[in-house]
Amino acid sequence: MCKGVRLIALMLALFGSLAAVPASASEKLYLYTENFPPYNMSATGRAFEHNENSIDGICTEMVKAILQATDLDYVIKLRNWNYGYNRALSKANHGIFCTTYTEERAPLFKWVGPLAQNLWTVFAPPGSTFTMEKLEDAKGKTIGGYRNDVRSEYLLKRGYDVSVIDSDDLNPKRLVLGQIDLWIAERLAGPYLASQQDVEGLVPVFSFNDVDLYLAMSPDTPDEVIEELNEALEITKKDGIFDAIGTKYGL
Repeated sequence: MCKGVRLIALMLALFGSLAAVPASASEKLYLYTENFPPYNMSATGRAFEHNENSIDGICTEMVKAILQATDLDYVIKLRNWNYGYNRALSKANHGIFCTTYTEERAPLFKWVGPLAQNLWTVFAPPGSTFTMEKLEDAKGKTIGGYRNDVRSEYLLKRGYDVSVIDSDDLNPKRLVLGQIDLWIAERLAGPYLASQQDVEGLVPVFSFNDVDLYLAMSPDTPDEVIEELNEALEITKKDGIFDAIGTKYGL
C-alpha cells in the first residue's frame, strides 16, 4: 500500500473511532415536551417555546426540580410531540417528557421516573348520550388521536379506527364538529386542553389503563447521566418538592 493510501486509511479509521465515542456526561441535555396541560404547557399560549421560563405544568416543574438538583447543563423546549419524540429516539443527550412507560417502549430509551400518573379516558362530544361499559364498545367509531402517542398506538394495534394528526390540540374541535366520534386523551388533561380551544362539556365515557409518566432519554445518553437524574429525582421526592407541585395543581 502506498504512503498516501495508508494515510487516508489511517484518517478514516480515526474518524470512525471518534464517531463511535458515546456522548459525554458533560454535554448539554436537550429536553423536549409538548402542550399537554396541565402536565406540560406554554405559559404564553404559544404552540412552541424555546425558553424553560415560558413552559409550565406538573411534569415540567418536576423535571426542572430534578435538573436543579444536578450539575447538568440543559435546555428545555416545547414543540409538537412527534418532533421531540423522534429527536429523543435518535440523538444522544436528548429526551422527552412526560412519556408513558410501556413494555414496547422500554428498550427504546433510558428512563427517569416515574414522575406522575395518568388515566386514559375516552371522551364523547358535549351533550352526547353515548355510553361505554368496556373499551370494545368503541369499535366502529372513529377515535381522534395523534402520532406517536401511546394511547393512539394502543388502539391501532387492537384494530380500532383511530384518526391521527400531528398535534392533539385540534382534536377537541374535531370532536365538536363531528369529524371524529370520540377522542382518546387523559382524564385530567383532556378537559384542560379542550378548554384552551373554547370547548367545554366533553363527556368522559370510559377510563382505563392508569399508567406512569417518565422522562425518556436517548439510549445513547451516558449511564452516569441517567443515574444522576434518578438520584436527583429521589432527593426531590424526599424533600417534599414533588408533593408540593402536585398540591399546586390540585392532585
